[in-house]
Amino acid sequence: MFVFAQPPAEMPRDAFVATFGGVYEHSPWVAERAWDQGLGEETATAGGLSGALHAQVTAASHAERLALLRAHPDLAGKLALAGGLTAESSAEQAGAGLDQCTPEELAEFQDLNARYQARFGFPYILAVKGRRREQILENFRARVDEEPEAEFEEAIEQVRRIALLRLEAMAGD
Repeated sequence: MFVFAQPPAEMPRDAFVATFGGVYEHSPWVAERAWDQGLGEETATAGGLSGALHAQVTAASHAERLALLRAHPDLAGKLALAGGLTAESSAEQAGAGLDQCTPEELAEFQDLNARYQARFGFPYILAVKGRRREQILENFRARVDEEPEAEFEEAIEQVRRIALLRLEAMAGD
Protein backbone atom coordinates (compact mmCIF):
# COMPACT_ATOMS: atom_id res chain seq x y z
CA MET A 1 0.00 0.00 0.00
CA PHE A 2 1.32 3.44 -0.94
CA VAL A 3 1.06 5.59 2.22
CA PHE A 4 2.50 9.09 2.57
CA ALA A 5 5.00 9.73 5.36
CA GLN A 6 3.05 12.86 6.34
CA PRO A 7 -0.71 12.55 5.84
CA PRO A 8 -1.77 15.19 3.30
CA ALA A 9 -4.76 16.15 5.48
CA GLU A 10 -2.32 17.31 8.17
CA MET A 11 -0.31 19.55 5.84
CA PRO A 12 -0.77 23.32 5.68
CA ARG A 13 -2.25 24.48 2.38
CA ASP A 14 1.01 25.96 1.05
CA ALA A 15 2.95 22.79 1.82
CA PHE A 16 0.24 20.62 0.31
CA VAL A 17 0.16 22.62 -2.92
CA ALA A 18 3.97 22.74 -3.07
CA THR A 19 4.10 18.96 -2.65
CA PHE A 20 1.18 17.90 -4.83
CA GLY A 21 0.58 20.87 -7.15
CA GLY A 22 2.69 19.31 -9.91
CA VAL A 23 0.99 15.92 -9.87
CA TYR A 24 -1.35 17.26 -12.56
CA GLU A 25 0.98 18.75 -15.17
CA HIS A 26 1.26 22.55 -14.79
CA SER A 27 -2.14 22.58 -13.05
CA PRO A 28 -1.73 23.40 -9.33
CA TRP A 29 -5.40 24.44 -9.22
CA VAL A 30 -6.30 20.76 -8.84
CA ALA A 31 -4.37 20.47 -5.56
CA GLU A 32 -5.56 23.89 -4.39
CA ARG A 33 -9.21 22.97 -4.86
CA ALA A 34 -8.78 19.56 -3.25
CA TRP A 35 -7.24 21.13 -0.16
CA ASP A 36 -9.94 23.82 -0.09
CA GLN A 37 -12.67 21.12 -0.24
CA GLY A 38 -11.17 19.42 2.79
CA LEU A 39 -9.06 16.31 2.96
CA GLY A 40 -10.06 13.26 4.95
CA GLU A 41 -8.16 10.33 6.38
CA GLU A 42 -8.51 8.46 3.08
CA THR A 43 -6.02 10.87 1.49
CA ALA A 44 -3.18 9.32 3.52
CA THR A 45 -2.79 6.80 0.67
CA ALA A 46 -1.87 7.47 -2.95
CA GLY A 47 -5.17 5.96 -4.11
CA GLY A 48 -7.21 8.03 -1.69
CA LEU A 49 -5.46 11.27 -2.58
CA SER A 50 -5.78 10.42 -6.26
CA GLY A 51 -9.54 10.15 -5.80
CA ALA A 52 -9.71 13.51 -4.00
CA LEU A 53 -7.65 15.23 -6.68
CA HIS A 54 -9.53 13.64 -9.56
CA ALA A 55 -12.85 14.70 -8.03
CA GLN A 56 -11.71 18.29 -8.65
CA VAL A 57 -10.98 17.51 -12.28
CA THR A 58 -14.38 15.88 -12.67
CA ALA A 59 -16.08 18.91 -11.10
CA ALA A 60 -14.16 21.37 -13.28
CA SER A 61 -15.69 23.04 -16.30
CA HIS A 62 -15.06 21.68 -19.78
CA ALA A 63 -12.78 24.66 -20.47
CA GLU A 64 -10.72 23.93 -17.35
CA ARG A 65 -10.40 20.25 -18.24
CA LEU A 66 -9.36 21.21 -21.79
CA ALA A 67 -6.70 23.53 -20.35
CA LEU A 68 -5.52 20.65 -18.14
CA LEU A 69 -5.11 18.45 -21.23
CA ARG A 70 -3.34 21.23 -23.11
CA ALA A 71 -0.83 21.58 -20.24
CA HIS A 72 0.62 18.18 -21.18
CA PRO A 73 3.55 17.88 -23.58
CA ASP A 74 3.55 15.93 -26.82
CA LEU A 75 5.12 12.49 -26.52
CA ALA A 76 8.55 12.50 -28.18
CA GLY A 77 7.74 16.06 -29.29
CA LYS A 78 9.75 19.24 -29.77
CA LEU A 79 9.71 20.11 -26.06
CA ALA A 80 11.16 16.70 -25.20
CA LEU A 81 13.83 17.05 -27.88
CA ALA A 82 14.76 20.49 -26.53
CA GLY A 83 14.96 19.23 -22.93
CA GLY A 84 12.02 21.38 -21.84
CA LEU A 85 9.85 18.81 -20.08
CA THR A 86 9.09 18.73 -16.37
CA ALA A 87 11.31 16.30 -14.48
CA GLU A 88 8.35 13.93 -14.09
CA SER A 89 7.45 13.96 -17.80
CA SER A 90 11.08 13.58 -18.82
CA ALA A 91 11.54 10.54 -16.57
CA GLU A 92 8.25 9.00 -17.73
CA GLN A 93 9.08 9.41 -21.41
CA ALA A 94 12.65 8.16 -20.94
CA GLY A 95 11.36 5.16 -18.99
CA ALA A 96 9.32 4.17 -22.03
CA GLY A 97 12.33 4.60 -24.31
CA LEU A 98 10.92 7.64 -26.08
CA ASP A 99 14.32 9.32 -25.80
CA GLN A 100 15.77 6.50 -27.92
CA CYS A 101 13.45 6.63 -30.93
CA THR A 102 14.82 5.75 -34.32
CA PRO A 103 14.58 8.55 -36.90
CA GLU A 104 11.59 6.71 -38.43
CA GLU A 105 9.80 6.40 -35.07
CA LEU A 106 10.51 10.04 -34.27
CA ALA A 107 9.08 11.10 -37.64
CA GLU A 108 5.97 8.99 -37.00
CA PHE A 109 5.53 10.48 -33.52
CA GLN A 110 5.80 13.97 -34.95
CA ASP A 111 3.29 13.18 -37.71
CA LEU A 112 0.86 11.60 -35.24
CA ASN A 113 1.30 14.50 -32.81
CA ALA A 114 0.41 16.99 -35.56
CA ARG A 115 -2.60 14.96 -36.76
CA TYR A 116 -3.87 14.39 -33.22
CA GLN A 117 -3.46 18.03 -32.20
CA ALA A 118 -5.27 19.19 -35.36
CA ARG A 119 -8.15 16.75 -34.78
CA PHE A 120 -8.65 17.16 -31.03
CA GLY A 121 -7.06 20.47 -30.02
CA PHE A 122 -4.92 18.95 -27.26
CA PRO A 123 -1.92 16.61 -27.19
CA TYR A 124 -2.10 12.82 -27.18
CA ILE A 125 -1.82 11.70 -23.57
CA LEU A 126 -0.97 8.21 -22.37
CA ALA A 127 0.29 6.92 -19.03
CA VAL A 128 3.47 5.43 -20.50
CA LYS A 129 4.89 3.70 -17.42
CA GLY A 130 5.39 0.02 -18.15
CA ARG A 131 4.95 0.46 -21.91
CA ARG A 132 7.52 0.30 -24.69
CA ARG A 133 7.60 2.87 -27.46
CA GLU A 134 6.29 0.31 -29.97
CA GLN A 135 3.21 -0.20 -27.78
CA ILE A 136 2.80 3.55 -27.43
CA LEU A 137 2.93 4.03 -31.21
CA GLU A 138 0.34 1.27 -31.66
CA ASN A 139 -1.98 2.96 -29.13
CA PHE A 140 -1.35 6.36 -30.74
CA ARG A 141 -2.24 5.05 -34.24
CA ALA A 142 -5.53 3.65 -32.90
CA ARG A 143 -6.55 6.74 -30.95
CA VAL A 144 -5.82 9.39 -33.59
CA ASP A 145 -9.02 8.39 -35.43
CA GLU A 146 -11.33 8.17 -32.39
CA GLU A 147 -14.43 10.32 -32.00
CA PRO A 148 -13.60 13.65 -30.32
CA GLU A 149 -15.88 13.25 -27.28
CA ALA A 150 -14.65 9.72 -26.56
CA GLU A 151 -11.03 10.79 -26.99
CA PHE A 152 -11.50 13.74 -24.63
CA GLU A 153 -12.72 11.36 -21.92
CA GLU A 154 -9.88 8.90 -22.65
CA ALA A 155 -7.33 11.71 -22.34
CA ILE A 156 -8.82 12.74 -18.97
CA GLU A 157 -8.59 9.11 -17.82
CA GLN A 158 -4.95 8.95 -18.90
CA VAL A 159 -4.23 12.14 -16.94
CA ARG A 160 -5.82 10.49 -13.89
CA ARG A 161 -3.59 7.43 -14.34
CA ILE A 162 -0.48 9.58 -14.71
CA ALA A 163 -1.37 11.43 -11.50
CA LEU A 164 -1.93 8.17 -9.63
CA LEU A 165 1.43 6.80 -10.79
CA ARG A 166 3.14 10.01 -9.67
CA LEU A 167 1.43 9.85 -6.28
CA GLU A 168 2.46 6.22 -5.85
CA ALA A 169 6.06 7.16 -6.62
CA MET A 170 5.88 9.98 -4.06
CA ALA A 171 4.41 7.71 -1.38
CA GLY A 172 6.73 4.79 -2.00
CA ASP A 173 5.81 1.26 -1.01
